[in-house]
Amino acid sequence: MKLWDKGLSIDKKIEHFTVGNDREIDIHIAKYDIIASKAHAKMLQKIGILSTNELVELLGGLKVLEKQIENGTFSIEEQFEDVHSKIEFELIKSLGEVGKKIHTARSRNDQVLVALHLYYKDNLNIVKYKTRTLFDTLLNLAETHKNKVLPGYTHLQVAMPSSFGLWFSAYAELMIDDVYLLHAALKTVDQNPLGSAAGYGSSFPIDRELTTKEMGFTTLKYNVVAAQMGRGKNERTIAAALGGLSNTLARFAMDVCLYMSQNFGFISFPDALTTGSSIMPHKKNPDVFELIRGKSNKIQALQTEMILITNNLPSGYHRDFQLLKENMVSAFEDMKDILDIFNYSIQQIIVNDIDVQDDKYKYLFTVDNINTLVEKGISFREAYQKIGGQVQEGSYKPDTSKKHTHVGSIHNLCLDKIRLKFPE
Repeated sequence: MKLWDKGLSIDKKIEHFTVGNDREIDIHIAKYDIIASKAHAKMLQKIGILSTNELVELLGGLKVLEKQIENGTFSIEEQFEDVHSKIEFELIKSLGEVGKKIHTARSRNDQVLVALHLYYKDNLNIVKYKTRTLFDTLLNLAETHKNKVLPGYTHLQVAMPSSFGLWFSAYAELMIDDVYLLHAALKTVDQNPLGSAAGYGSSFPIDRELTTKEMGFTTLKYNVVAAQMGRGKNERTIAAALGGLSNTLARFAMDVCLYMSQNFGFISFPDALTTGSSIMPHKKNPDVFELIRGKSNKIQALQTEMILITNNLPSGYHRDFQLLKENMVSAFEDMKDILDIFNYSIQQIIVNDIDVQDDKYKYLFTVDNINTLVEKGISFREAYQKIGGQVQEGSYKPDTSKKHTHVGSIHNLCLDKIRLKFPE
């Protein structure tokens, strides 16, 4: 069944190419089409297109399908083009003529669009929740390991003293910035496009405020052309937000891989979280974090794909938009998995003691020692030259006693203040 079927036979090759794998993807948005269809049916009854009894019948039919979706028995067979045609078919099969009325005053264009808005809105909130969970884990780890020294690096060269508390809380605070972008994406999709129909509205006296309230949108996309043009813009915005979070997670995963290596040896994990080599018995590979890095980088590429598919399209609907759905859904599913596995794994991190007296960390405290001389009245340039001279001639002896007390430094992490910054 196709919502646009006029009784003509369709070339099978053309059908296969145009439908693609929408059936598989649409399982993810099925429940949102039900939500939108319920709101639409209530609106049709209010404006007199449906009787009260017809509304009751349609809501009952939609409830049955909703239960099938919830318990995993709902499927989209090959004869259906997508989830929308499947749902309408089932309503007609069970309700007869009443089922044929559900598509009144809407197009598949706004039907797909509103289901995607609801899917995006729901999943952005899930991603935000999972980000908050990881954020809290990292701040707890920062508190636990705040006094453990970690060498700081610039250009991958030993630079200045840091700490595990500083490292964990750095990535936690970076995720706050990522949530700001998730909020922006949420605001973009929290606008009801239903009623825009094929992109130019409807001659029916539809009540778009009613459907907006029924579906829980904060507002609606008033201009019907703007609503249709949101397709693609929504995806670009979401891809940018997911990409920002992915960048943070990919960099964090890279740190983990680096710090696990024998040349660093700052951290380790239980054997159950690592893999071995088929020929090297000593190996403990950080496969989980390598895959997190790779999957996160894949998500970062999504924004470019969304831009290239939709770039310079004229106003109105174009079938190109169908290509946005698959990788957007895939990105959300991957993002949720990444956040879950990162949170699960990082809680089991083993933080090793690092001997800062080791000769390779000899110059970790040169800046602190320069600053001590400055506090004694020597100019910074003279102090720099003095410590630099000691380094060059091999006479430098580090003083590791200096404390960093300013806001956000090693010995003043401000974890409570960082926790309060997380946007609700």
